[in-house]
Amino acid sequence: MNRAFLAIALVGSAPATAADFRPWTDFPGARFKGTQLWRDAGSGAYCYATDHSRVDADGAPDAYHPDDRMRSRPPYLGLDNPQNAGWPQTGWWPDVLTRDPANPKVPYRQQSGPYRGYFVSHTALRVRGGSETDPATFADSRTIPYIVLPGSDFPRRRGTGAPGDVGWAWNLATGKGTAFVIGDTGGGAGARLGEASIAFFKALGGTAPNARTGAGVAPGTVRFVVFPGSRRTLGWPATPQQVTTLARQQVDRLGGAGQLKVCGGG
Repeated sequence: MNRAFLAIALVGSAPATAADFRPWTDFPGARFKGTQLWRDAGSGAYCYATDHSRVDADGAPDAYHPDDRMRSRPPYLGLDNPQNAGWPQTGWWPDVLTRDPANPKVPYRQQSGPYRGYFVSHTALRVRGGSETDPATFADSRTIPYIVLPGSDFPRRRGTGAPGDVGWAWNLATGKGTAFVIGDTGGGAGARLGEASIAFFKALGGTAPNARTGAGVAPGTVRFVVFPGSRRTLGWPATPQQVTTLARQQVDRLGGAGQLKVCGGG
C-alpha cells in the first residue's frame, strides 16, 4: 500500500494571488555565495537562478560500491565514487553512508537484491521509521527530482524550507521544467545552490547526468522557485506525480508559471 498522501483541498481551494518577489534582505546583499535570492513576503516562496550545477546520486541503491575507490577508469560499478561520500579517507562518511550495525567503523553493504554489496547512502528526506539499512528509506536520485539545500548554514536560515517541501524549476535555455522536492542538505561549507538529483537534471533536458563528472547536464541557467511549508500537505514516500501535482498547485496559487518563471526580473 502506498503511504503517500496529498491533501489537495488545502492548497487547491486558495485563490490565486500574484507573487511579489523582492530581494531577500535577510541574506547579506540578498545573496548566498553569489546567487541572488528573491522572496515573496506574502507566501514565503523564494526564487533564484543559477548556471551552477552538481549532480547528487545519494539515495540511489547503486550510488556507491566499495570497489570503485580503486578504479581510475570505467567501467564503474556505482553511480559515484565512494570517496565523494567521504569513504574511507574522512571522518564524515557516516553523514552520507549507513554504518554497519555489526561493525560501526565501516559502511554497511546491502546483503541481498540486485545491488548486493553496494553501500546504502542517505538523503535528508526519508521514510519516517524506515530502516537505515534499507535503500527504500531514502529518496532515490534516479527517480525522484530533488534539490539539495547547500552547506550547514543555508538550511538553518528561517524560511529556506526543509526536506519534503516542493518547488518548480525551469531551464531557461531548453525551456524544460520540472517539479522537485527538497531531498537533501549538505555538501560542506563551500556548497552552492544548484545541486540536484539525477532525475532532476534528466527532466530539464540532460542525457545520463553523471554524478562523478557532472557531464550530461543540459547547459543553461536554471530558475528555481521553492515553496517552504508545502511539505505539510505531502506525505512521504510520494511518487514523482504526487510531487508534481502539489508543486503545480503552488505555482498556480501564486500567479502561474508565466510569472514565476521570470521571478526576480527575468
